[in-house]
Amino acid sequence: MVHSTARKERATPMPHPAHPDDDRGCVRLVLAVPLTLLTLTAALFCWTALTIRPSGPWDDQAYAAIELSCVLTLTAAAAVPALRLLPSVRRLAGWGWMTPALALGVVAGVRWAWLG
Repeated sequence: MVHSTARKERATPMPHPAHPDDDRGCVRLVLAVPLTLLTLTAALFCWTALTIRPSGPWDDQAYAAIELSCVLTLTAAAAVPALRLLPSVRRLAGWGWMTPALALGVVAGVRWAWLG
């Protein structure tokens, strides 16, 4: 009787460890969080750059705030494709995830160039 129990234990296959490149379930959602937060940050700063109106040509503080908002938009928008260079993020996020951030970067670049 003892021998049959030992034989059953040896016959049980060992579970295989997960492959390190296997991202499933909630991990994919967790990887989407930084992409979403960076895109929302870029949207906030882009909105700020577009809504600030200088009182006149002498309003240096408003022009500096617009320039700073454009720089921060471009920084957040550039971080999204940079984050996509990570293999686990690349498998999750196609170029569709990058499009809003890149569009916001283009808008901020045009606003900055239009500022003069």
